[in-house]
Amino acid sequence: MNVLIMGSTGMIGKIILRECLQSERIRRVTTIVRKPTGVTHAKLNEVVHADYLNYDAIDYHFEQLDAAYFCIGAYTGQLPDKEFKSITVDYTKAFADVIKKASPNVTICFLSGDGADQTEKSKMSFARYKGMAENYLIQMEFKHLHLFRPGYIYPVEKRTEPNLMYQTMRFLYPMLKGILAKTSITSEELGKSMFKSGLDHDAPQVLENIQIKDYLYQ
Repeated sequence: MNVLIMGSTGMIGKIILRECLQSERIRRVTTIVRKPTGVTHAKLNEVVHADYLNYDAIDYHFEQLDAAYFCIGAYTGQLPDKEFKSITVDYTKAFADVIKKASPNVTICFLSGDGADQTEKSKMSFARYKGMAENYLIQMEFKHLHLFRPGYIYPVEKRTEPNLMYQTMRFLYPMLKGILAKTSITSEELGKSMFKSGLDHDAPQVLENIQIKDYLYQ
């Protein structure tokens, strides 16, 4: 299989990249990055490209793909609303447009979020914009589409937390993970579940937090 990963330097994208490089079922992994990462592997095709709203110059890298993972996102409140919407919605649209044309039968695995609102009426910008992104992907009628809606994602690897809420959740999670089982997931569980869906195609179109875990361990 030939696969593509958008967001391969992020928390979940890194795990999917690792799983792809280790899998005997994957022949080639293409990643689109803004800066060289220094990661090298016989299977890896790292493409440096700055503009995530226009892929005309590199559209040939989207050809002959079997699966594509979209893990690009931003935290609510981290950016001005206009930029947050562009990353959440417009980046998704540009990606969907180029890949539908170049690899019409590709399987899409999209990192959405808990509460994504497909009515696009939520007062919460995250839910509204994720709903917009999901709707655009659905209307493209990909052969296989899997929308992952995790709750709180516990980072297995150490990282710098984006805000105080995430710092607090990271500290409390080991003590509360039993109580939070239905509304939280580890980065490893999410990454591996997304990876699996790209290969086997048997996941539901929409996976809420608990379904993501069920799918991974079934």
